Amino acid sequence: MFPIHSKGVEQELTFRTQPGPRRCRGFNLRVFRWSQAMVFFIEEINRNAALLPNITLGYRLYDTCGLEGLSLKTALSIASQPLKNSSMEICSAPSIPIIIGDSGSTLSMVISRLLNLFKVPLMSYFASCACLSNKHEFPYFFRTIPSDVHQARALAKLVRHFGWTWLGTLGADDDYGRTGIDMFTAEVNRMGVCVAYRVIIPKLPSLRQVQDIVQTIQESTARVLVAFAIEEDIEPVVQEVIRQNVTGKQWVASEAWVTSTLISTAENFRSLEGTIGFAIRRAEIPGLKHFLESLQPLAGPYNPFAREFWETQFQCSLNTSLPFSSLAEPTHYNRTCSGEESIRDVEIIYNDVTQLRVTYNIHKAVYTVAQALHNLLMCQSEKQTHPNHKCADIYNLQPGQILHYLKTVNYSNGDVVRFDENGDPAGSYDLVNWQRGPDGRTVKYITVGQFDSSLSEELQLELNQHNIIWHTGTPEVPVSVCSVSCKPGYRKATKEGNPECCYNCVPCAEGSISNTTDQPECFPCPDGFWSNRPRNSCIPKHIEFLSYSEGFGMALATTAILGAILSLTVAAIFLQYRDTPLVRANNSELSFLLLLSITLCFLCTLTFLGQPTHFACPLRRISFALTFALCLSCLLSKTLVVLMAFRTTLPGNKIAYWFRPPQQRLGVFLCFALQGGICAAWLATTPPYPVKNTWLYYDRIILECHLGSVAFFCCVLVYIGCLAAFCFILAFLARKLPDNFNEAKFITFSMLIFCAVWLSFIPAYVSSPGKFTVVVEMLAILASSFGVLFCIFAPKCYIIVCLPERNTKKYLMPQKRDR
Repeated sequence: MFPIHSKGVEQELTFRTQPGPRRCRGFNLRVFRWSQAMVFFIEEINRNAALLPNITLGYRLYDTCGLEGLSLKTALSIASQPLKNSSMEICSAPSIPIIIGDSGSTLSMVISRLLNLFKVPLMSYFASCACLSNKHEFPYFFRTIPSDVHQARALAKLVRHFGWTWLGTLGADDDYGRTGIDMFTAEVNRMGVCVAYRVIIPKLPSLRQVQDIVQTIQESTARVLVAFAIEEDIEPVVQEVIRQNVTGKQWVASEAWVTSTLISTAENFRSLEGTIGFAIRRAEIPGLKHFLESLQPLAGPYNPFAREFWETQFQCSLNTSLPFSSLAEPTHYNRTCSGEESIRDVEIIYNDVTQLRVTYNIHKAVYTVAQALHNLLMCQSEKQTHPNHKCADIYNLQPGQILHYLKTVNYSNGDVVRFDENGDPAGSYDLVNWQRGPDGRTVKYITVGQFDSSLSEELQLELNQHNIIWHTGTPEVPVSVCSVSCKPGYRKATKEGNPECCYNCVPCAEGSISNTTDQPECFPCPDGFWSNRPRNSCIPKHIEFLSYSEGFGMALATTAILGAILSLTVAAIFLQYRDTPLVRANNSELSFLLLLSITLCFLCTLTFLGQPTHFACPLRRISFALTFALCLSCLLSKTLVVLMAFRTTLPGNKIAYWFRPPQQRLGVFLCFALQGGICAAWLATTPPYPVKNTWLYYDRIILECHLGSVAFFCCVLVYIGCLAAFCFILAFLARKLPDNFNEAKFITFSMLIFCAVWLSFIPAYVSSPGKFTVVVEMLAILASSFGVLFCIFAPKCYIIVCLPERNTKKYLMPQKRDR
């Protein structure tokens, strides 16, 4: 059964008169070659003495015109009538054992369901729909063309290989087209590929329908178009594409039309250049070309299709009374054929044997039937030696008895031919590419790869990509995407209301990265790491602390050292002028101890610089607490001495006994020792320790010293505050005592500055982030130290160095005033 005519003639059904016989049109030279090739193969088998000895295979050709109704009518007439040979004598077999056909999947489904009733196997050479693999529905169906399941997977692998994620699909309005598109869509969707549109071509499309299809193709942003259709169905769409000059589309063809000379013409090439697709395997068949070209239109047995071919090809009428094909209207030409015309003189698709692909499938179909019958014949030979062996009688073959032998066929004719449990062969294809021939007018099918489903997953698809010429006429692979790929550092964000292949590229948030293209989500960096600026890798977080090398640290260290040097300079001046009245009058011993404590206050700020460690953190807090406690203890002692000095002038007052130098030293020691006790308890229980602050900044780690115990730290500060407040109150009370150089005034100013600095320190310390808390603390220490140093010792140094005439006992004594 072959669709020798491509289409049926439309009939107008009035329901008033009986419809006439069904007519067909469009003589298909390619399909006629298939039918002639089958005749050649059967005659070749009959000449083979080793295959089916003493058995002659017969055949009858039927034209189905690609129409379901006509195919069904033909199959029913074949299965229900006895077979007659060429001499019109009834053969011994009551019916034919097998039917080879039909070309289309829908046609094969229709007749296979009918043949199930008669248990007649159907062997198809071109029906590739995956639906025919259902053995429950089609138990007597076999085929020599791979199932479209393999083609859909092959095309999906091809699409993924070239990075196409935005495609259009086009299919015929039959089981082959619809099922092929559905399977291909399901495969590519699993790979993250989106289908922009799905268009179905009607079997008999109107001009408006074809124009709408082409408009959809042209307006879509998808640059790649995958088409599942036979050549007769896709031809009107291609013609409209050519008429509208639609270019810039990469066509991917199914095996049904990828090697069609009806479509791959020079006129169509400007729009279809670079078409690529999987074709069924081709083969060289010796002797076939000679057989095809030796065709005689009136030779016996008479073949009406040969006559129609001859008249159509040579545009003449044969002078004969033999009947014309019953399905086609005869065409009368003005010229009479001589019958001596030569097919060898013309180059047409009929005698073109360069792309024998479907023909090769027919070869396998015919030889598979022959092999099955041969195995059945051999079974009868074995029965003679094994009487209990059961096998069918080949001379009285009943329907369905050949089924077992078809299932077990396994032979090689270049390719291994056998069927799986579904009656399907292995999926094996050639990847062909349409390229312009050397003459510039012909189209060449260049094999650029292969697909074999029997291999492992990673080896199934083999490509020679550098040999492919695309629709642009260059080897550069076309791009077909709805959205450009998101670079590393970005993630895909699907556009609302669009397929998943249409998306925006959104930068990864801080602390997260994407290190591959088209990553759907950014993943966060692990602990201790942060994203770099391009957001494509995680790098270790920068560890930050106040160091000597940076600007703040260098300035603060310089200031601290300068303060210490100034304190030592003042001490040197006092040491040099220790016997002068000014130095002696201000208790030189306490002054030197105060200068020492101020120097230590300046130097303790240096412990706040550098990386916090388990040694440095306690040293910072303890040095600060002890040095300031010592400083304020000295100031408090000096204030008490100044205040009590005037009380001792009264007769009989013994208070001065308790403020002699030993008592002053004891008071300083006791005040200092109390702070030392607090610090010792702090160190013994919960000393300060270094911590990594990861919650203040996400992109860096702040190394800082934890207080260990906030309570002890507060005790230290409160104690220093109490000393300062007590000293300030006493100094304030003694500020107006009659003296030309009243030290209480300067202590008052120094404590005023000290308290102002540390009161402002608290909010500044709390609100400063990271290492700037250390800066604030150092500034407070330096400011309060400079305040004490300048307020107390600057006036004295000024008199000692610049006004030595005032450094006398007479000047320092209070002057009596006249009443």
